Amino acid sequence: MTEFSFSCVGVRADRYAAGPTLVFRLRVTASGDTPVHAIALRCQIRIEPARRGYAATEADGLTDLFGERGRWGSTLQPVQFAQVPLMVSAFTGETETDLVVPCTYDMDIAATRYLDALTDGEVPLLMLFSGTAFTGTGGFRVEPVPWDREASFRMPVATWREMVEQHFPGCGWIRLPGDTMDALLAYRSRHALPSWEATLKALLADVGPPANDPLRALTGTTGRTRT
Repeated sequence: MTEFSFSCVGVRADRYAAGPTLVFRLRVTASGDTPVHAIALRCQIRIEPARRGYAATEADGLTDLFGERGRWGSTLQPVQFAQVPLMVSAFTGETETDLVVPCTYDMDIAATRYLDALTDGEVPLLMLFSGTAFTGTGGFRVEPVPWDREASFRMPVATWREMVEQHFPGCGWIRLPGDTMDALLAYRSRHALPSWEATLKALLADVGPPANDPLRALTGTTGRTRT
């Protein structure tokens, strides 16, 4: 049986992708000199939050995920980041290939909320591999890639932020139900508002925040309720 091992040697943000995308560079090693015709891989990526420290501001941003810092001994559990397939081309001995991982800036997703809370440093990742390999000389045989194949990697937080900035420059992102979107669109059309930003500012102004509300400066509201 061929022994397979995996390591991650780098990551970059794909600036030409249609949506937020990270590209991990994988190194795949096969024991012996038997040709590997192809490997159909299943790749699971998890965030291991217990394997790094956090500044006070980061801890505040992670409270809704893991609770107060005093509870982190039991709540700082792995977070699912991605699960993607990968077809590795033919090689003998060792090869490198790109693992393309589509991402999201949906703040309802635990991994996104975790990454958004980080200000610096690295993201501890664990990559888990399994699948099927096609090997052999003068034909091929089918071999499993054992489910216990894994690789650790520390992704720079700066790479994640670069990816987000490419697709959402200076912006955040929220997901809303269809009926709420329909109501917002109707409100925008009714008031002839030029953008979603203007629509939300108008709604915030309608609420009339108190004088010490930080949104006051953003919306320019006088605190009066419109009729």
